[in-house]
Amino acid sequence: MAVTDDLLPLVKQNLIVTHDEDDELIMQFVENAISYSEGFQHKPPKFYGYIKNKNKMTGATRQAIIMLASHWYESRDGSTGGFFNNSAASADNVKNAVDRLLRMDKDVLV
Repeated sequence: MAVTDDLLPLVKQNLIVTHDEDDELIMQFVENAISYSEGFQHKPPKFYGYIKNKNKMTGATRQAIIMLASHWYESRDGSTGGFFNNSAASADNVKNAVDRLLRMDKDVLV
């Protein structure tokens, strides 16, 4: 089972999405959020992988991925505010919150 399979229901719950019609789209956002997280944390590509338990995610990393994938889904029309907010600053707020969560597990480069 893939790590993305575990995250899909969590992202859908966060989004309050109860149908399966957008699962493929949401899964793409989850995979891209994982890739963003790995890059931000200086982890090698596919560090968290698509194999469950390859490298465990902390709760902070998992929450960042859920938040980022949710934001991208809500802003998929090109807006920056998402469903509940029409402010351009909300995109910055999401990025700052995600980056703060990811920073907790960031590898330090020497």
